[in-house]
Amino acid sequence: MQLDAEQLIDVLAEKIGATDEGTVVVGIHSGGAWIAERLATRLGRALGGSIAVTLHRDDFAHRGLHPQKQSTALDFSVDGSDVLLVDDVLESGRTVRAALNELFDFGRPKRVRLAVLIDRAGRELPIEAQFVAMTLPLDPNQALDLTRADGHLRFEILPR
Repeated sequence: MQLDAEQLIDVLAEKIGATDEGTVVVGIHSGGAWIAERLATRLGRALGGSIAVTLHRDDFAHRGLHPQKQSTALDFSVDGSDVLLVDDVLESGRTVRAALNELFDFGRPKRVRLAVLIDRAGRELPIEAQFVAMTLPLDPNQALDLTRADGHLRFEILPR
């Protein structure tokens, strides 16, 4: 089964609506960064960059360093900023926790709100998105894979 991520981005942008003038959109690498690019354009807001969470993950000892490790790249001063943090899927909350730790390494934002395309449920940490395009509880043996091909974003449900 495939889901069109582009349509979900439109739904998410509609739910977010008008944001404060100074809101900066930041994506969590990699899927969240792809979505943040499109979402910032639809909202007419600045794209502030992307956050890499690899070194802040609490399962780093088990997962190791991703072979395509990215670095955090933020094009704004985090101190006092209003940040809209974007990711593709929210499940346990661990990736978001790692992203917040990385963001705070760069300064202290005034406010951070979370926007995700799909909320899978299954939270292990008390983290909740303020903006969700779709809630899709899946079997624990299923994974959502976001792909970018020909400039188009799609989710595919795969076995884990």
